[in-house]
Amino acid sequence: MIEIKRDSNLRTAMVCSSRACCLALLVALFSTLSLAQQPGASANGSISTAASSGAESLPASKTDARYRIGPGDVLEVRVLRAPELSREGVRVDQSGMIRMPMLNTDIKAACLTEAELAANIATLYLKYKREPHVEVFVKEFQSQPVAVIGAVLGPAQFKLQRPVRLSELLSFAGGPSETAGQTVQVVHAGGPSLCDGPSSANLEDTSGFVSYKLIDTLHAVPEANPFVRPGDLVQVPNADQVYVLGNVLKPLAIPLKEPLTVSKAIAIAGGTAPSTKKDKVRIIRQLPGRGKQEIHIDLKAIEKNQAEDVALLANDIVDVPISGTKSILRSLVGAVVPSVGQLPVRVIP
Repeated sequence: MIEIKRDSNLRTAMVCSSRACCLALLVALFSTLSLAQQPGASANGSISTAASSGAESLPASKTDARYRIGPGDVLEVRVLRAPELSREGVRVDQSGMIRMPMLNTDIKAACLTEAELAANIATLYLKYKREPHVEVFVKEFQSQPVAVIGAVLGPAQFKLQRPVRLSELLSFAGGPSETAGQTVQVVHAGGPSLCDGPSSANLEDTSGFVSYKLIDTLHAVPEANPFVRPGDLVQVPNADQVYVLGNVLKPLAIPLKEPLTVSKAIAIAGGTAPSTKKDKVRIIRQLPGRGKQEIHIDLKAIEKNQAEDVALLANDIVDVPISGTKSILRSLVGAVVPSVGQLPVRVIP
């Protein structure tokens, strides 16, 4: 009988121990998930990003849209009911530090939000005031400039106040112009950020220059749409061009954004004008080593599908000729008329 009771007690203890272990595991799992969801879980506050070609793994500061103070920013610090401690124009030095009255040590401001810096200053003033209430505001955003130049509608310099991706920055610059090429180039001129830790620094592209396909960036493809870094210079180069000259309705330069044939280029230029020698069209092509090649085209044969419609290359010149002396006369008129239009007008009495 005693053995039966002992066996029963042992089973009860084992069940309780098993339940306690499960409960402990659940508590530990919940605590881990809670910590992972806290916005302040990362110590770094940089908005710089890795321009890697794979999937982007972002620290917590990337997903935190709050502005992180940086060198050059000008702050306003208010200590309520203590105007002698308040300051309106506190500039963050290049090491990310500021100075405040009655405090003998520099205060770290870089990589912190306004609220985080205010809390730190309030803690330092506890020795002088009871329950100090501190507020911090960024008056001038100077630490995160980026510039967009080249073939965009509104080239400009921008001061970042939150993390911004490359596609969004291009939209602020008005988007690519009609002469934009097929790439967007990013020069990382700002160097490493104070907020970058050793691990994030290893993820950054150290080449200083990255090029993406413009179409991928505009469509926000992750591999071509990184966060821009402070100091970045973004350039959209002009497209390579081909030139259609001679006896066409609208001689012009055509951006080479996609494959272009000679007949399509002439059509974009308005088509051929009267008296055109369609069987004598020429493509003048620049060769490596400063040489030139002439390719003779029979436009009539192309229109009848009896000849190949030659694809044009960058800097090709399509010369559409006119018959006989008419070409010389039209060339003279085309050269003289614009010059005459620029002359001043005078009245002869």
